[in-house]
Amino acid sequence: MNYLKEERLNALAAEYVVGTLRGKARNRYQKLIMQYQAVSDATAQWEQYLTGFAEALPPVEPPKSVWENIQIKLGHKTTSSAEVTRGAADTTSISGNIVSLEKERQKRWKNLAFISTAAAMVLAVLLFVMQPVPAPEVSHIAVVSNADNTPLWVIEVSENTLNVKATDAFVALADKDYELWMVPANGEAPISLGLMPEVNGDTRATPDILLDQSIAALAVSLEAPGGSVTGAPTEVLYIAPIVSV
Repeated sequence: MNYLKEERLNALAAEYVVGTLRGKARNRYQKLIMQYQAVSDATAQWEQYLTGFAEALPPVEPPKSVWENIQIKLGHKTTSSAEVTRGAADTTSISGNIVSLEKERQKRWKNLAFISTAAAMVLAVLLFVMQPVPAPEVSHIAVVSNADNTPLWVIEVSENTLNVKATDAFVALADKDYELWMVPANGEAPISLGLMPEVNGDTRATPDILLDQSIAALAVSLEAPGGSVTGAPTEVLYIAPIVSV
């Protein structure tokens, strides 16, 4: 079993910190902490997530008489006659303290049960949130290059997203925009897919028309700021084949 897979490691680390990982499984996990830095880091991360629950229980201070009785039984303190007389007179008070302690103990267990349930719920939520989000599966790719075959944009198409990224080699004109066009294979007029990013990248929803029609190529035109005003490319600068991957 590969314990270093992210999903399995998170689950084991969470169980270890909460305390539900027991017996041989817990001993085996402790050895993994010593052997692998990734396991140690995951454990420390989950300890940070759940450390607040350990501090949620308020401390309960026992009555003074309880501590005195412990000292007497351990031989650290002798009982004077006055204390014996006072103890006999305070039997009712001590009984009340015992009842009070029992109530505090029951309250403590109820709080612990509540916090354990809350911790389990938080654990389930965190495990769900921390699941890695799968990257969109790219179905088509196109690289727009200049006359020197220097890539200017990289375009990736998946079922739901159209990702366009400008490379470091691209230098934009200050008073112009660049527009992306789809060229249908059936010879119909090019269809605008929006403006091209001039720095970094841009992710947008994949137009249905891009998935429904056969594509001959993608094209990039030079336009006035804001894009074509006619609905057709003004000056086509680059044409790039789109390749299925």
